[in-house]
Parts: sequence; C-alpha cells; structure tokens
Amino acid sequence: MKAPPQSTLRSLTFDYRSELIGQSYILHADAFEWLSRIPENSLHAIVTDPPYGVKEYNLDQLEKRANVNGGIWRIPPSFDGHARAPLPRFTALNPKERDRIAEFFTEWAKVALHALRPGAHVFIASNSFLSQLVFSALVTGGFEFRGELIRLVQTLRGGDRPKNADTEYPDVCSMARGSYEPWGILRKPIPVGMKVSDCLREFQTGGLRRIGSDRPFNDVIVSGRTSQRERKIANHPSLKPQTFLRQIVHASLPLGVGIIADPFMGSGSTIAAAEAKGLVSIGAERYLDYYDLSWKAIPLLAKLSFSSE
Repeated sequence: MKAPPQSTLRSLTFDYRSELIGQSYILHADAFEWLSRIPENSLHAIVTDPPYGVKEYNLDQLEKRANVNGGIWRIPPSFDGHARAPLPRFTALNPKERDRIAEFFTEWAKVALHALRPGAHVFIASNSFLSQLVFSALVTGGFEFRGELIRLVQTLRGGDRPKNADTEYPDVCSMARGSYEPWGILRKPIPVGMKVSDCLREFQTGGLRRIGSDRPFNDVIVSGRTSQRERKIANHPSLKPQTFLRQIVHASLPLGVGIIADPFMGSGSTIAAAEAKGLVSIGAERYLDYYDLSWKAIPLLAKLSFSSE
C-alpha cells in the first residue's frame, strides 16, 4: 500500500485552517470535534502527548502565571539559575479533578476509536502519578491495553522533603524522584476471528514495526531531556525530544505506510518526527499560539540530525 495521496489527507482537514508541511498536514481544531468528524477507520496510528485539560489550564491559573503571581507549577519557575517552563503539578489534584481526567480520557477514547482503523495503535504520554488512571480510562473507552513504553529520563519531579518540614524530617522525601516517563501502548481491537497477519493485510495495522530484521521494538528507551537547540525552535512546556519521538513514529506503522495522527499537536514535534522519518502525518491543535508556532517549528525540527540516529 502506498502512502495516502495528498487529496485524501487534505480531506481530513475539512474546513479548518490548515497548512501543508512536506507530506503532512496540520490544522487548527479541537481534538474531540476533529476526530468525531473523521470518516470511520481512517487513521493508522496516534502518537500524542495530551494536555490533560485539568487544573493547570484553568483561566485563573493561566492568569496567575502570566502575572508572575503563582499558579500551578510542577517545578519552581527557576532552578539552578535557569528559567523553567510551567507544567502541571499532578500531585495537587483532588478526587474531583481526578474524576475529570478519567472522564476526559474515556470520552476521548470513543472518538479516537471511531477514527482509527482496526488494529491501530495509540502511543500516549503520561506520568508515573497518573498513568494508571489515564490508561484505565482508555480501556473503559474501548481500547486494548498492550503495555507501557518506558522513557528513561531523569526529571525534576519528586524527591523533595516534606513541605514546610524539611528541617524536621531531613531524611524523608514525600515521593520518589522521577526517573522515567510512562507512555501507554493501546490498540483498537482487531475484528473477531482475525489474526495480526490478517489485520496487516486488510488494514495495514495490528502490530508494531521492528527496529531491524533482528531487532524488535523495545518497550524501554533511554532518553535524555529535550535539547536546547530543539527548545530554541519550539518553546513548548512539554516538548519531547526528536530522538525519542522518531523511534515511536517508526514503530507505530508496522508496514511503514499509513497516516499517523497527533490530535494534541502542541508545537508539532510528533509531526516533525514523522516528516524526519519520511512518514505521512496529520496534527490538530486547538490553541492558536501553539498552532502558529508549529508550522514554523516543524520544518526546522524535522531537519535536525543527531549522532544517535
């Protein structure tokens, strides 16, 4: 099967503002609305890092951060003399907010299942504190849980002494220091009676692409933090490194053909990774500032070369 012709891919942008970048499209759209409009069984894979849509995106928190007056941060706004981007402090979520997350991903799973082909895989970023909640919600929504991809990376989250009692309990940390990032690997169920080989023949999905003939795709990837040259191109708070994403997009299309989607595109790093690997992709982003950043950043990120590749 050849890569989808541009006319087919273009039809998936509907009436949204969109841009063609290489052989991929990006569009300014809400993930839920866009996925629900896509014809059934259109997408071959999803690779995404969702915003979770919880406390850190509430207007009051955004306003506080804009005014440098607090807001929810996962780490302090400065550390070792370097400015840090705001990220959600997931440990601050109360039961009601955790219920919101479960509902969010259960409902998202339903529209994603509609758009994906049978056997299509989803790679979705999470964190060690919330992954069990997120992945369970996706299963409730209809996906098969196929395991976790562990990105080994030292983070700045966790390992702190008890708040306001650090001198009283100097040998205690409130939670383990983060040293990995879990990504869920889920799959739209294969039709009853089909084997993986049948699904590959009919839908070009069902499995994962090997690294090489003698090397299967592994569920642990050693990954450094996102490089400064990438951050200079795309100033996004949760930008993932190209060296990591390029391995995932490669694995997501078992036959190397089809459409990879990122419905929470952000600054476009997944689309850039697909372009770098010569794969067809489409990304949607609802926030205009990030959308405008993405069409400038994607070509630059895609051109980057790394010694590890």
